[in-house]
Amino acid sequence: MAFSVNTNAGAFAALQNLNKTTASLNEVQTQINTGLKVASAKDNGAVFAIAQKLRADVAGLNAVKGSLDRATSGLDVAIAAGEAVSDLLIELKEKAVAAKDSGLDTASRNSLNNDFTQLRDQITSIVSNAEFNGTNNVENSGDAIVAITSDDGSNTITIAAQDLSLTGSNVTITAATSISTSALASAAVGQIESSIANVNTALSSLGSGSNRLALQRSFVDKLSDSIEVGIGNLVDADLAKTSASLQSLQVKQQLGLQALSIANQAPGTVLSLFR
Repeated sequence: MAFSVNTNAGAFAALQNLNKTTASLNEVQTQINTGLKVASAKDNGAVFAIAQKLRADVAGLNAVKGSLDRATSGLDVAIAAGEAVSDLLIELKEKAVAAKDSGLDTASRNSLNNDFTQLRDQITSIVSNAEFNGTNNVENSGDAIVAITSDDGSNTITIAAQDLSLTGSNVTITAATSISTSALASAAVGQIESSIANVNTALSSLGSGSNRLALQRSFVDKLSDSIEVGIGNLVDADLAKTSASLQSLQVKQQLGLQALSIANQAPGTVLSLFR
């Protein structure tokens, strides 16, 4: 091998190896900093594209979760209102049955009728206030509760409205229903019993809708978690392996620096030829 002070092949080779080691070390340090082996398209274009598509799916599922949560809250309000109306109808029946007694004096009958009127009107108050996020599922011509169930918003669950107002088909008593006479009380009992049955049927439908939303929410949680795990399998760095690589590359870098230093000293041996 020729001696030259102009060209140092050994130093060039040492420098190339040191640069490769430094690039690998920078890559490992990036993986440790980000926790990702594929942090950008430069790392692995195909895998990054797949991961981004899956991340978009997860983002869509997060919107689905929000929609289901809002629907569930709205339905909870509707169910609470329906249960309150059912309880009021039971109290109304008690008053109406008591008012059927033809032997009641006028004062007792008036008292029963006043209580009946207050309870009857309370139904209107409850139904009109059973609103969540601008949606009332139990008023006359109420709003259906709709929740999206797919990450692109194309599929939905719809819970039909249940009219529990005094002007609706489920509650057959009206704002004019009275028990001021034994005959009126007898008629009211029949209307109330029919109303109780109808309201219970409406509550059953609302309850079934609530269970459906809960099942869908549970499924979406599991689906989202599975996709997240899949993304992790594609792009997450194995930090145990990366840590071992880091230590190895740090040693190689130190050795590379020493090799480069030795190679840079080689032209100095030429001076011995002139002594």
